[in-house]
Amino acid sequence: MKLMRVGEAGREKPALLDVDGKIRDLSAHVADIGGETITPAGLAKIAALDPKSLPELAPSRIGACVAGTGKFICIGLNYSDHAAETGATVPPEPVIFMKATSAIVGPNDNVQIPRGSEKTDWEVELGVVIGKTAKYVSEAEALDYVAGYCVSNDVSERAFQTERSGQWTKGKSCDTFGPIGPWLVTKDEVENPQNLGMWLKVNGQMMQDGSTKTMVYGVAFVVSYLSQFMSLQPGDVISTGTPPGVGMGMKPPRFLKDGDVVELGIEGLGTQKQLFVADR
Repeated sequence: MKLMRVGEAGREKPALLDVDGKIRDLSAHVADIGGETITPAGLAKIAALDPKSLPELAPSRIGACVAGTGKFICIGLNYSDHAAETGATVPPEPVIFMKATSAIVGPNDNVQIPRGSEKTDWEVELGVVIGKTAKYVSEAEALDYVAGYCVSNDVSERAFQTERSGQWTKGKSCDTFGPIGPWLVTKDEVENPQNLGMWLKVNGQMMQDGSTKTMVYGVAFVVSYLSQFMSLQPGDVISTGTPPGVGMGMKPPRFLKDGDVVELGIEGLGTQKQLFVADR
């Protein structure tokens, strides 16, 4: 299934995208896409519905594909070729940092370049959405705790991230720096999360053209690893790292400016398109 949330910000309706590309209203059956709705029992309830029996919704703004996310966890330097372009070495264990949930926006919403920013950058990433509580789970059982996958743009302000003292979080958490969606694609539709093509363009120019197959630490390992340090809850999102082609890795570096348009997508998971605007 492809689950989504549509409508103006703060008033989105839960919906699904049917096989004909029509948006079907789920609001009579679930409160939102998140929490109990994306547990195994919740997803089974939706799967039992006949999509054609659901009211059709007119196309409108698409919101973030998950509501009520408690934790937005990111994995850094998780592609060996991306680590190389930034001058970093592949870490012996996953690099973990948090992105504020207040950064989450819809996949096609405008992204604000924060005041004082000169190094706002892009990162297409595979998002993993947790579907049931995971604590101390093994790698072999880790995917049982995944509800599905989505496209994530881990927008980053590199000066805030690496040139100011402290940790990466402040360069990752600016308002609107977390577009996710357009859909939460349930895991039964993704045969192998480690074999998905992914791409990103800036103003029509291809910048990133990679695949999840070059991840250092795969989805199952990452879910298991995180669960050793913290419980993962339904609705939590893990952004799993980016392939090469980010602005900071170019020679000379290239960063986003007011009016730039970023488009990105992952095979089978949909696409995003954002206009970057200065936050005055």
